[in-house]
Amino acid sequence: MACRRVVSSGFPLILIFLSLLNVAVLCKTLKRDVKALNEIKASLGWRVVYAWVGDDPCGDGDLPPWSGVTCSTQGDYRVVTELEVYAVSIVGPFPTAVTNLLDLTRLDLHNNKLTGPIPPQIGRLKRLKTLNLRWNKLQDAIPPEIGELKQLTHLYLSFNNFKGEIPKELANLPELRYLLLHENRFIGRIPPELGTLQNLRHLDVGNNHLVGTIRELIRIEGCFPALRNLYLNNNYLTGGIPAQLANLKNLEILYLSYNKMSGIVPYGLAHIPRLTNLYLDHNQFTGRIPDAFYKHPFLKEMYIEGNSFRPGVNPIGDHKVLEVSDTEFLF
Repeated sequence: MACRRVVSSGFPLILIFLSLLNVAVLCKTLKRDVKALNEIKASLGWRVVYAWVGDDPCGDGDLPPWSGVTCSTQGDYRVVTELEVYAVSIVGPFPTAVTNLLDLTRLDLHNNKLTGPIPPQIGRLKRLKTLNLRWNKLQDAIPPEIGELKQLTHLYLSFNNFKGEIPKELANLPELRYLLLHENRFIGRIPPELGTLQNLRHLDVGNNHLVGTIRELIRIEGCFPALRNLYLNNNYLTGGIPAQLANLKNLEILYLSYNKMSGIVPYGLAHIPRLTNLYLDHNQFTGRIPDAFYKHPFLKEMYIEGNSFRPGVNPIGDHKVLEVSDTEFLF
C-alpha cells in the first residue's frame, strides 16, 4: 500500500490530468522515528537544535527535513534512512535513541565530542552500511554486537579512546570494505579472522598498543584477497616479514613503521605487482634491500631509516631518482 495521492473528484478531466502531473503525496513519518529523533534532539544541544525546526524530522508542510536527516518512503510512511550530524561540537554520551532508527543505512556523527561507549543496541541497525564515529572521545571496548551489522561496508572508529581487544566479531561483516581503527588504545593481537573478509580493501590499526606478528595475522590460507592498504604502524609488533605476505597480490600500501620487527626483507615482497608505498622505518630490520625493489614499475616511496640495513649499490632505472643516506632510501 503506497502513500495516498489526493485528487479532487469535482474537477474536469483536463484538470484532473494536470493535477496528476503535480500530485501531492501525503505520507506521515513513522512515529517510532519521530520519537527517536526528538529524543536525540533533546540530548544534542543548541548547535543542532536551532536547525531542527518543526515536529516532523522528515519535513512537514512548508518546513523542510531537519538538517542532516534523510528520509525515504516505505508504504504509507516515511522513515529515516540517513543521519549526518558532524563537526558541530556535540558533547555527551552516544545518543542511544539512534538505535531505534531501524531503517538507517548511514550514521555519521564524526568530529564531535561524544563520550562513553557505543551501546550494544547498535546491533539493531541491520540495514546500516556506513558507521562513521571517528574524531570523538568514545571509550571502552567495541561492542561485539557491531558484528551483527551484516550490510556494513564502511566502519570508521579512528581517533577515539577505545580500549580492549579488537573484537573478532568484525569478521562477521561480509560486505566490509574499509575498517579504520587507528589512533585508539587497542591491545592484544589483531584477529586473524579479519583475513576471511573477502571484500576488505583498507585495514588501518596504526597507533595503538597491539602486539603479535604478521605471520599470525595472515595464517589463514587465502586471506585478505582484496586488501589494498595495510597500516600496522606505531604498535609493538615483533617478528619478521613472512614471505607469504607476497601472496597479497592487490596490496598497494604497506605501512610497518615504528614497530619492533626484525629480520630481513623477503625478496618476494618486491614482486607484489601493485605495490606503490612501502614503509619499514624505525624497526630492527637487517640485511640488504633486495635489488628488485629498485626495478619495481610502480613503487614510488620506500622508507627504511632507523634500521640496520647493510649499504650496497643497487641498480635503478633512468625513470627513478634515488637519494641515499646512512638511514634512508627515498624514491
